[in-house]
Amino acid sequence: MSDSMQFIVQPGGALTGRIRVPGDKSISHRSIMLGSLAEGTTHVSGFLQGEDCLCTLNAFRAMGVHIEGPNEQGELTIQGVGLHGLTAPSHDLDMGNSGTSMRLMSGLMAGQAFDVRMIGDVSLSKRPMKRVTVPLSQMGAVIESTEAGTPPLKVKGGQALKGIHYDMPMASAQVKSSILLAGLYAQGTTSVTEPAPTRDHTERMLRGFGYEVITEGNKITLQGGGKLTATTIDVPSDISSAAFFMVGASIAPDSDLIIEHVGLNPTRTGVIDILRLMGGDLTLLNEREVGGEPVADIRVRYAPLKGINIPEELVPLAIDEFPVLFIAAACAEGQTVLTGAEELRVKESDRIQVMADGLIACGIDAKPTSDGIVIQGGQLGSAPIESHHDHRIAMAFSIAGLRAHAPMTINNCATVNTSFPNFVGLAANAGLRITSHA
Repeated sequence: MSDSMQFIVQPGGALTGRIRVPGDKSISHRSIMLGSLAEGTTHVSGFLQGEDCLCTLNAFRAMGVHIEGPNEQGELTIQGVGLHGLTAPSHDLDMGNSGTSMRLMSGLMAGQAFDVRMIGDVSLSKRPMKRVTVPLSQMGAVIESTEAGTPPLKVKGGQALKGIHYDMPMASAQVKSSILLAGLYAQGTTSVTEPAPTRDHTERMLRGFGYEVITEGNKITLQGGGKLTATTIDVPSDISSAAFFMVGASIAPDSDLIIEHVGLNPTRTGVIDILRLMGGDLTLLNEREVGGEPVADIRVRYAPLKGINIPEELVPLAIDEFPVLFIAAACAEGQTVLTGAEELRVKESDRIQVMADGLIACGIDAKPTSDGIVIQGGQLGSAPIESHHDHRIAMAFSIAGLRAHAPMTINNCATVNTSFPNFVGLAANAGLRITSHA
């Protein structure tokens, strides 16, 4: 896709029928990482073929792992090399736009016998990495970054890692995962306490690969020196991708949409809780468990939304969904207040400021704060939107087109492919009046 890719959304429409969004990004990343380091052959289905996850896949291929696929169904086969079987890559590992790849790989690379240099695109090169490099250095890792603590990162091989206990200053699944993955290579016990629950895909998947991880309240512990045993992984649909359609069906009159096979990990379901608090009509159907992860189909029907004070305990459980939840707030009656979400300022873009700028341009009263935003519901107008190369900003304002008064134009949307290939086609089939233009 051209970097200047533009989305144009005609106003109106409703979302109806049945859709299945792409596989969960977090689980897809981890399936490649742990499958590569396992002993034996791991089979994965439902893998997200977005650019972010393909960066992770290509990194492990560059380190000698044989991976077949993915095919059109997202099926791939990984010939694991064991925890100590990776080989030095012949070039820098390019993580593209993927903060997950960069941060989790920092932990894994810290335990290798060879040096690695990891690079990223313009957006990733601005993102803070000290949150992982500081605790990893306490474990004995040697990682060089820019003076600002941003990528590129050079990880020096051959270090003897030791287990630590780390009290995380902020709730971050990426930081927790990076430390735990380094802990696989560390001598002794590695443990992390988190100030609020964050997604636990790493812990669940480690257990799925036969590695003991102990969770006691907000403390997660593992011992170094074990092994991973190959397994089969069926990746559920990504709730972060489903969130755009949950909000769309909630705000567009006459909508009645079923989103199939969505992962409902309890550390990720904040978007459902928040929409229900706002008056949303969401029903879980066909609840089941797939590969240790809860899954269900979600039926969403239009309902008038009302503004709320978003409970702070739900913030870490919906951190990636706030851009589109801000669209829900703009279409709700009354005021919505978000606090405790300073993490949003260091995502692919400053999502608080960028969303506020776009909403204000569309005639909505939106006041950014240091750790959140105050949005007064109103009538969405239309304005050219700058996505700042942030996939979630681009998709959120696309959904806003359902309630806008005039066509909505969103610029620089190519990064949508990092997390949601074929977003435009799927959204158009569901009833969004969207087209893309290079």
